[in-house]
Amino acid sequence: MRPPSPSIPEKEFVVTALAQNLRVDGRALLEMRRTSLEFGAELGTVECALGKTRVLANVEAKMVRPPPERRYEGIITIHSEISPMASSMYEPGRSSEEEVALSRMLDKVLRRSDTIDKESLCIQAGQRVWHLRLTINILSDSGNMQDCACLAGMAALKHFRRPEIEVVGDEIIIHEPTSRAPVPLAMHHTPLCLTFVFFPPAPSQPPPTTDSADSKQHDASLSPHPTMLLDPSPLEATLASSTLSLALNPQRELCVVHKAGGMPLAPDDVLRAVDVAVKKVREVVPWIEGQVSGDWDRRGVEVR
Repeated sequence: MRPPSPSIPEKEFVVTALAQNLRVDGRALLEMRRTSLEFGAELGTVECALGKTRVLANVEAKMVRPPPERRYEGIITIHSEISPMASSMYEPGRSSEEEVALSRMLDKVLRRSDTIDKESLCIQAGQRVWHLRLTINILSDSGNMQDCACLAGMAALKHFRRPEIEVVGDEIIIHEPTSRAPVPLAMHHTPLCLTFVFFPPAPSQPPPTTDSADSKQHDASLSPHPTMLLDPSPLEATLASSTLSLALNPQRELCVVHKAGGMPLAPDDVLRAVDVAVKKVREVVPWIEGQVSGDWDRRGVEVR
């Protein structure tokens, strides 16, 4: 069941607050909600929380025969599911538009951007490769589940370790973690997804004076740029005039730029969002690596 549309007083309250550089939940315009990671019992199981939005990610690996056209590359599949308990707007057994959009974005960010070195997953050319399956479960949707799911998936891939293997002739020996330390995945880069919403610039009243110099000074003080918010809440995402999703890594390499309709954005506005996204990604990626390394230390996992 779809939630009711925001009322006119709600919209006026949000717009009035944004005109004063305020948000309903007290955050700054370009501030993300508090992020946390909880690691499961198995390597590759991570629960990510972005505010009250919670996502569970799990990575599994098994040996399979590669397709003939990809003899030297492993296989990566991503499966996402939005549980009905995440929100009352999702129905069991029916794929919503949000679930389809989430699956496509995760596939672009985590698989098609070559995050994982697929050739490192090859065991025997044309015979055996590793098949990685990343499962994303949305446990609670309190806004911006796309960014939370991408962060959870990336953390799970970094946290996961596959078993050490040894090839002797045609025989493949899989060593237990107790005998040989498992091997982390070879990753080319660490892209993350950040979502921005835009509101039209607030209309301004003309100056009371008729002096031309004062009028020019007043016009110069007006900001032609729309109001930009990072990590929108459900209310902000519903009321926004435009939504922009960026996936990029700390090296400022853009992987995905997604904008589905809405208010047109000038190139300066997009570049402004890219600059903010780069700063945030450069803060979040070291934090993820620190959290993963800390969990490895607590488990006593050998670092390779």
